[in-house]
Amino acid sequence: MAKEIKGIAASEGIGIAPVYRLVEPDLHYQKRRVNNTLTEYKRVLQAFNESTDELRRIKKNARGRLADEDLQVFDAHIAILSDPELLGQVKQLIDQQQLCAEEAVDRVTSRFAQTMVQMTDPYFKERAGDVKDVAKRAMANLMGKKLPDISTINHPVILVAHEVTPSDTSQMDKKFIKGIVTDVGGRTSHAAIMARTLRIPAVVGTEHAAELTRDGQLMVVDGLRGVVFVEPTQDKVTSYRDKAHELTEERQNWAQLVNAPSVSKNGQRFAIEANIGNPDDVADATRQGADGVGLFRSEFLYMGSDHMPTEEEQFTAYRQAVTGMGGKPVVVRTLDIGGDKPLPYLPLPREMNPFLGYRAIRISLKHPDMFKTQLRALIRASQFGPLSIMFPMIGTIAELRAAEKIFNECRSELQADQPGLGDDIKLGMMIEVPLAAINADQFAKEVDFFSIGTNDLIQYSFAADRGNDAVADLYQPLNPAFLGVIQHVIDAGHRHNTKVAMCGEMAGDRLALPLLMGMGLDEYSMSASSILRTRMMMSKLDTQKCSDLVNEAVNNCVTNEEVEQLVRDRLANN
Repeated sequence: MAKEIKGIAASEGIGIAPVYRLVEPDLHYQKRRVNNTLTEYKRVLQAFNESTDELRRIKKNARGRLADEDLQVFDAHIAILSDPELLGQVKQLIDQQQLCAEEAVDRVTSRFAQTMVQMTDPYFKERAGDVKDVAKRAMANLMGKKLPDISTINHPVILVAHEVTPSDTSQMDKKFIKGIVTDVGGRTSHAAIMARTLRIPAVVGTEHAAELTRDGQLMVVDGLRGVVFVEPTQDKVTSYRDKAHELTEERQNWAQLVNAPSVSKNGQRFAIEANIGNPDDVADATRQGADGVGLFRSEFLYMGSDHMPTEEEQFTAYRQAVTGMGGKPVVVRTLDIGGDKPLPYLPLPREMNPFLGYRAIRISLKHPDMFKTQLRALIRASQFGPLSIMFPMIGTIAELRAAEKIFNECRSELQADQPGLGDDIKLGMMIEVPLAAINADQFAKEVDFFSIGTNDLIQYSFAADRGNDAVADLYQPLNPAFLGVIQHVIDAGHRHNTKVAMCGEMAGDRLALPLLMGMGLDEYSMSASSILRTRMMMSKLDTQKCSDLVNEAVNNCVTNEEVEQLVRDRLANN
């Protein structure tokens, strides 16, 4: 009998193929005491060296299939294997308690992973998976066992696993991997990000898919709705094959819009832009026809470095992004790190609730020299093309004015040698703190543009950690009350001739698009892979009808689900 399993839609698309369960080797071990601790520790070093060699080989093989940003995860894994703190703790357990290598490595890596799991920031929660991935590889090498080699799969399959690691995903050949289904993970997990990069349909967070399936069972993966069907009826298979064919044709049609403007059916012009993490991502953004870069997450320049990036290093990166966009606008968000997402070279206090603590603009204002280094690099890069700067996590007018004051100081200093430098830079702010949304009218008088960061604004508005599966049902972008907040911000911006953009996950959401167009949102920034699909959909929507839809959603609906159904029905009849 057909089974339906629900999860989280992590990568768009439809996959139909037999199940291939990713079964790990048995890594249980016999606890024992050792006499020769030196020999035992040498076993650890050998296993770690073998693991490092494997990761380097996997990274090399993945180059060309994955973006440079995605490949950086392997550098992080290699860094874990050479972490002196981790190795020191393993050696200490072997020396002092005479533990065998397996138990020592297991204890220490489990402790490291558990520490990360308990952090509130989704980024670090997901990084716990990296530690587990590294530990699994090291344990396998210690025990002389081999991990599954996905690269040997040579026929179409749906990969089903409790968890798919970055090293797993990097070995996938999308000719054969038609879909990915996991028990755990979210849209921000490495597996989800890489699946989107490879354009493999994926549903994650299903909880029990691995134990509910068997190898060879036919499976349909609906990466659009976040649902999986095991042993579906022939009618269901036929229906989804038709949908997959339609999607393929749609994508071919989307490709014709690479150089087309982003306009509605009734001719209203918008901008659809790309979110990027480093200058190398610009190439994909331009291939997908981005109208610009709506969010350059500058923190990746810091997180991918073992030292505080210098002004010259940052200038080079920003200039590369600006010139790469060929005259299209680039919006750079200043450093956005959090209290539980510290940089190794920037000690930050440990916090009970870092999401509500010392992060983003709050850190920059407390470290003016660091902030000035970034701002100077950005101002210098602005001479090579249109560049805007936006400040994250702004909650009060005082914070905004303090940031602007430092920017003006940097610009004045640079203009002493180069008059006019930076005069064309537009300054904006993220709307992600509820108070900033409430006070949008006042903020709109002070900035050139807003960019609504829905990921944080939603979690703060609903008081629900978006990285916590237990409250995932409270991530409700289409809740009528929340839509009212978005409408208020857009209206406030427009009352003061301030452009309003959105760079959160909601900007690329199919169901959100007609509502956002009806509200008059000016710019939509999203992952590059969503740009052409959004442009095509936008071209079929009339903004007046979208405006009527917003009124009906906000005034007649009371739940997120009611709005979803309303939009689905309206799109089906469009």
